[in-house]
Amino acid sequence: MKVKEITALVKKDFTLELRQKYSFFSVLLYVISTTYISYLVFKQVSDYRSWNALFWIILIFASISTATRSFQNEGGGRYHYYFQLFDARSIIISKIIYNGLVTTFIVLFTYLFFSLLLGNPVKNQGLFLITLILGSTGFSSLLTMVAGIASKANNNATLMAVLSIPLLLPLVITLVEISTQAIFGLSILENISLIGVIVLLNLLIVTLSFLLFPYIWRD
Repeated sequence: MKVKEITALVKKDFTLELRQKYSFFSVLLYVISTTYISYLVFKQVSDYRSWNALFWIILIFASISTATRSFQNEGGGRYHYYFQLFDARSIIISKIIYNGLVTTFIVLFTYLFFSLLLGNPVKNQGLFLITLILGSTGFSSLLTMVAGIASKANNNATLMAVLSIPLLLPLVITLVEISTQAIFGLSILENISLIGVIVLLNLLIVTLSFLLFPYIWRD
């Protein structure tokens, strides 16, 4: 694995994204449409549990939509080309970095747009933003690995959904718990153990992806 390889692959993904804007904007359209429909139905969500649940549901499916297309450009002849040119570990790390950046942007955009339409009951914004960034990292790491597995089944979207949702549950449960504490206004120090759990989960996911992806890629 080389830093130059990772940098080149990340730049390549951003270049392709600029050429295929429809894929990125389709995720934004999903976020905007689901949030606006929620606004039309609820006007303003006064119950913090409903607000929190609705927010994370939108984020989960937006993240899955973002990661689903991770390996769409690595099929067929390009797969053999990348196989000869790059280390498989460089490929998975670059995908995680790229998806992490895109997912973080979408998550922050969703939070802003969601707050504008449906209100914002969060009292500790700092803790909530930390939760969003950690969640974006976890989502991108896990879903990128699952997308790599699904790519061996011709980027099967059904397989992607079936595999990703159960694996996301431990991460989502912890994120929802921290975000609930942020809504109540609890401090970062009071949630340091839960934040530590999220960090460890993220490190575990990245490590497993780093170790296992070369075997999946060469299969």
